[in-house]
Formats: sequence, C-alpha cells, structure tokens
Amino acid sequence: MTRFTLSRPALNRLSLTKVRSAAREQWRQLRELQWRELDVKEAGTWPVSLQALIALLLLLVSIWVAQWLLASTPRETHRRLAVEEQQALQRYETLSYQAVNLPAMKAQMGELQARMQSALEMLPSDAEVPALLDAISDAAREQQLDIDSITLRPAVEQDFYIEQPFDIQVRGDFHQIASFLARVAAMPRIVTLHDFTLTPVDDHLRLAMLAKTYRYREDTDSNVDPKKRDGKS
Repeated sequence: MTRFTLSRPALNRLSLTKVRSAAREQWRQLRELQWRELDVKEAGTWPVSLQALIALLLLLVSIWVAQWLLASTPRETHRRLAVEEQQALQRYETLSYQAVNLPAMKAQMGELQARMQSALEMLPSDAEVPALLDAISDAAREQQLDIDSITLRPAVEQDFYIEQPFDIQVRGDFHQIASFLARVAAMPRIVTLHDFTLTPVDDHLRLAMLAKTYRYREDTDSNVDPKKRDGKS
C-alpha cells in the first residue's frame, strides 16, 4: 500500500485554501442574511462571523463602560482638587500681600483716621448750628451789611451726614458782599455756598443765596468719640 506524504508548503497552501473558502462562505452568508428576520432567541443559529462581530462589539462596549466608570470618579476628584488648589493659592497670595504690606496699611489707616477726625471736627454739632448762624450774622455786621434774613430750612438726611441748609439775604455794596463771602468761606466750620443771586436795590446790591452746613450722623459710626467730633477735648 502506497502512502502519499504532502510537503509543508503544500500543507500550508491547503490550509490557506480552506481558510479562504471558509471566509468566502461566511461572507456569502452575511450577504444573504435577512437582517430584519433576525431573532435574538435564535442567536445560536446565526452565522459564526456575525456572532463573532457581535461578541467583539459587546467586548468593546464593555471595556469602554468599565473605563468610563472607573475613570469618572478620579476625574471629578482631580478637577475639584485643582479648583481648591487654585483658590488656596489665591488666598495665600492675598494674605501674603496683606502681611507684607501690613505696616504700610496700618500707617495709611492711621492717616485716614486722622483726616476723618479732622473733617469731623469741622462739622458743627446740632447744638452749634445756632452759634454758626450767629457767627455768620456777626461777619455780615462787620462788613456793614444790612441783614434781611437768615432762615433755616429743614435738615436733609444723607447716608453718612445730615445736610443743614439755610437762606441768607443781605444788602450792601459789591466789596462788602465779597468780603462777607470770603469770611463765611473761611469759617472753621464747613459752610458751602450755593445759588447766588445779586439784585440791584436803590444804590446797593441785595445778595440772596443758599448756604449749607453739615452734621455727622452719629448712628453711622458708634466708634467716633462725640467729644472729638464736637471739637472738644
């Protein structure tokens, strides 16, 4: 009995031929497959190539879902820690700046408080408003002006101070009125002048104007010493 032995190249060619034939068969089955009639319950009878593709797809989806679930929590944690780190760095920079500049800031604060106190001492207290009006009347008499009226208006409350307006009407010549205005503007208490009106009357001029002085609102700063605010020691 004679036995035929195939060489290795022949065996390789035979195996390759079988693989190609099987591949063509699977491709033909896929082309002829009725996709709309596929039933999951009969998945075992599907072509091997289709089963392999579905298995590969499921594997890829499973890997992607597992990676997303495992990586989502660390990503959120990293993002939160990055934000917290940035905020901490900003707070550190702010506190460092304040610490380095603390002496200068204290000096500036002291200077501002001194200026504030100086400005408060120039504001008359409620009890000093009549004395201020008397001082304005004395200034008018010193310039030999005739005083028609000095009348208080109702006080106007602002956010940090109380505005006290009053009307002034005096008569005299131009130089007397100018000297009177200079005296009022130079008074130790703050007085601002508004709405000037000069009207000729006989051989004189009549000055009508609105003047305003200001009082600090005591309810805005309970730390201000009332004696210092009133200019008393």
